[in-house]
Amino acid sequence: MTSIEVSAVIPVYNDLPALKVAIPASIEALSQITDSFEILVAEDGSTDGSAEYVRAIEQTDPRIHLLHSDQRLGRGRALNRAFTAARGTIVCYYDVDLATDMQHLSEVIGAIREGFDIATGSRLLPESDIVRTGDREIASRGYNLLVRTILGSKQYDHQCGFKAFNRARLLPLLDKVDDMHWFWDTEVLVRGARAGYRIREIPVRWRQGPGTTVRRKDVVDMGSAILRLWWSLHVSKA
Repeated sequence: MTSIEVSAVIPVYNDLPALKVAIPASIEALSQITDSFEILVAEDGSTDGSAEYVRAIEQTDPRIHLLHSDQRLGRGRALNRAFTAARGTIVCYYDVDLATDMQHLSEVIGAIREGFDIATGSRLLPESDIVRTGDREIASRGYNLLVRTILGSKQYDHQCGFKAFNRARLLPLLDKVDDMHWFWDTEVLVRGARAGYRIREIPVRWRQGPGTTVRRKDVVDMGSAILRLWWSLHVSKA
């Protein structure tokens, strides 16, 4: 079996137009970083033809792999499944809308090559270049402040969908992660830091995608998830 250095995971749910841009962009970016890569599309119960589109590409390009689920798994569960199936010594993932500029892919992968266990894009460092609506900016900064204050995290941005990992170090950590939805990103970073993992946070250029809004329910869910993890960490001493 051919050795793979980098496995890139793209989570997808009814994202066909974005996917048609993301796959060729991924091939171009990864080709400039390594000669040995694969792209895993973690397609989570889509009904818009996303699975069929990837399946067709898979027939002609052995670097592309479809991980299809008939039913919704949730973001975290879909990522766990993909990282477990990946063959690369370095695994990474990014949002299908490419909100984070792909120029940063070499930086997060480079950090893992240098010996970091986790590398994460950050929209909240002083050098970051971001454009998004005011409500999302306020919600993001408030959420990340709560994570830093309540959970004692040293990172500034926990939810940026642009991360890379040393796969051998990531897999044992996933066994401890409880959340299988949007809070997965935060929990991985917090638990990784508590386990002594080396984490590098990298400022990125980020542009808000279309159709993204913050609802009151989202804000309530954010606070509840933080408190659940705090309770879990203090009860189990994880």
